[in-house]
Amino acid sequence: MEIERKFLVTSIPENIEKYEKHEIEQGYISTEPVIRIRRLDEKLILTVKSKGLLSRQEFELELDAGEYRNLSEKVSGNLIRKTRYKIPLPEGYTIELDIFHGDFDGLCYAEVEFPDEDTAKKFNPPAYFSREVTYEPQFHNSSLSSMDKPSIFGLISKIRETCG
Repeated sequence: MEIERKFLVTSIPENIEKYEKHEIEQGYISTEPVIRIRRLDEKLILTVKSKGLLSRQEFELELDAGEYRNLSEKVSGNLIRKTRYKIPLPEGYTIELDIFHGDFDGLCYAEVEFPDEDTAKKFNPPAYFSREVTYEPQFHNSSLSSMDKPSIFGLISKIRETCG
């Protein structure tokens, strides 16, 4: 079970380079149900996710290069590229700060995973977190993957207006 909250961020934390980071490239074979392939640095992963916003089932399977290559031919829509920083919190949780590249340059959000929904609901986000978008499906990467260029531009423009 994946239980996470997602927030836009108003600014990148100072000294971001001191945190663990990963380069991610991902594409979607299907958005309903979510079937995604991801390159996380050199690791290749197939992920299947159930429906849901705060909580949903998630299954992952590591792929070899041939499997990844074959599945990448089935990807439709936008390929999503981002850098993910893993920022530890004093409570023992980890912020996954995603800074998007390419067509989604300007999009930056943070996700925090929790062991249960009660803990997730009690979470007090850091000051640099902005609007919560957990319950806004257009911020799911699967939704981003199917946006056309004008919709992407509109989303990024709206974020810049509301989040600075």
